[in-house]
Amino acid sequence: MWREIDNKLVREFRFKDFQEAFTFMTRVAFIAEKINHHPAWFNVYNYVKIELSTHDAGDIVTDKDRKLALAIDEILQ
Repeated sequence: MWREIDNKLVREFRFKDFQEAFTFMTRVAFIAEKINHHPAWFNVYNYVKIELSTHDAGDIVTDKDRKLALAIDEILQ
């Protein structure tokens, strides 16, 4: 579930292993590049944390972030 914290949409993910986490990140990267809106993220082994905000709008949550969050959620379905 995405949470809005400090003007960012934040979600944490846990996967079976590093390969599964990295595959997820790769899929997110292709979507982010296609819509030209890139996440801030952190990864260690099977853990991925994503933070979304729009830098051009003053580092706040915008429709771009919500759109990317929905696209990321669709990867997991």
